[in-house]
Amino acid sequence: MTTIAIIEDDTEIREGLQLYLRTRSDVRCTTAEGSIESFLACLDELADLDVIIMDIGLPGMSGISGIGVVKDRLPDVDIIMFTVYDDPNRIFQALCAGATGYLLKTTPFPKIVEAITNLQAGWAPMSPQIAQKIVEYYGTSSSRNAESPLTPRDKEIVIGLVDGLSYKMIADRLGVTIETIRHHIKNIYRKLHVNSKAEVITRSLRGEI
Repeated sequence: MTTIAIIEDDTEIREGLQLYLRTRSDVRCTTAEGSIESFLACLDELADLDVIIMDIGLPGMSGISGIGVVKDRLPDVDIIMFTVYDDPNRIFQALCAGATGYLLKTTPFPKIVEAITNLQAGWAPMSPQIAQKIVEYYGTSSSRNAESPLTPRDKEIVIGLVDGLSYKMIADRLGVTIETIRHHIKNIYRKLHVNSKAEVITRSLRGEI
């Protein structure tokens, strides 16, 4: 069963989503908090989490800033942004920070559970409008590089990074060890002349590798 937490400051949305998830037999919602700070304060009392549904416009620490903070404590958790914002800049920032999916708050509750199911199957859930914006914003880049320095295995690892997977999850997906993934990541950084995962994701989304 998939274990879920909600971080959402709108009481009506938070409680409504939590009540709906509690009616489901295939997921379990263990906590619903109004800020990242309050979520972190009770983290030690929670059971292992699989997915966090997180707003962007939160009081205190923003959802985008909080992705890295949460990932430091829960490196293998998947984070789905759940927000009213559909501008490419916020979408891009969230994905680079490590979000696995991006859903608009207009998404019906059953579709949210469907997105979580797809996530567990290895897909990165996106509202259709968000997916279209990514295609429009990044797919039209004129800076595409026809000759990538990356090997096919390197590119598989980059896809894992773009999907928001941890090194362990990428290793499991490809059937190799974490040390092998770390070795490839080091080579990817060297080949692309970058120093961070965010830069790799940026270049991938812009179609440059």
